Amino acid sequence: MPNPMRVLYDPEPRGTDEIFSAEALATFRSAYEVIAWQGEDRDSFYARHLPETDILISQQPMGRDRLDLAPNLRAIFNVETNFLPNIDYEECFRRGIHVLAPGAVFALPVAEMALGMALSLARNIHGEHAAFLRGEEKWLFDGNRESELLTGSTVGIIGFGDLGRALHRLLVTFGCRVQAHDPWLPPGHLRRLGVEPASFETVMHENRFIFVMATITTENRHMIDAAALEMMQPGANLLLMSRAAAADFPALCAAASGRIKVATDVFPVEPLPLDDPIRSVPNMLFSPHRAGALTVALREIGDRVLEDMDLIAHGLAPVACRRAERETVARFRSMPVDRAKGA
Repeated sequence: MPNPMRVLYDPEPRGTDEIFSAEALATFRSAYEVIAWQGEDRDSFYARHLPETDILISQQPMGRDRLDLAPNLRAIFNVETNFLPNIDYEECFRRGIHVLAPGAVFALPVAEMALGMALSLARNIHGEHAAFLRGEEKWLFDGNRESELLTGSTVGIIGFGDLGRALHRLLVTFGCRVQAHDPWLPPGHLRRLGVEPASFETVMHENRFIFVMATITTENRHMIDAAALEMMQPGANLLLMSRAAAADFPALCAAASGRIKVATDVFPVEPLPLDDPIRSVPNMLFSPHRAGALTVALREIGDRVLEDMDLIAHGLAPVACRRAERETVARFRSMPVDRAKGA
């Protein structure tokens, strides 16, 4: 029987109890030879153990110097779930090393939160709740003069990756016309996925509900700027669910103060300072970056890593986690998880 694969395990900023259930952790430890980082000097730890490592679970830098120490390395799993610019991806591609991230585990939780926030914007559930607590509620029709239905409405999705597709599946029963803008996907592919391909300008102009689900790249930072917001219909709804850097926040707050309604799960600085003026913007629904932060999602990280490790051990290609692609990985600009900031 062949020796088990040796795994160098350094999941920080994730915790082992976050990403593994007790059952999955038992499988992980019994099926593989796990060498866990336990707070010692990382350079010496990696130098000592990389030469015999088959699988690396780590978010730490993996430049050419460290890759040269790991002749047997077959895969790097980033359980923080972003493709960070601290890996020599070209060298990994040259050596046939998979670089993997199980970010899809957050798709359904984020999509459900986006749907809930959209319904609250449409019917002002949050606003009337606050008014009720103040004794200023409006009863019956008086409390619905600016409300609208999501069912049968027009919806635009910006970014049709894991998040956008999960949201689309939830929207099917609402009978919406759904347009999607994703410059990395051809129109025919979008049509086969059941949505109408559209330009960014068309999505912003034609829809009552616009969901920003795109990851941040070198091309789309602050794409939701004053000019884009001016394209929106008066009173339309914009939901920022992916990354704060997708929006110019001063412009977003100005638009939410009058023309449109806005919901956001992400912010330029997290946690947001108590005196930040964003907190006082009217017509804005806030969620403190909690859309994807569910135990069930975090535990799925461990499950997906184990699934792909088993495939790799049997000489098969990984399928449960997303693979870094040569053509796009250098263009990602997502911020890493910062445990100290609570992000």
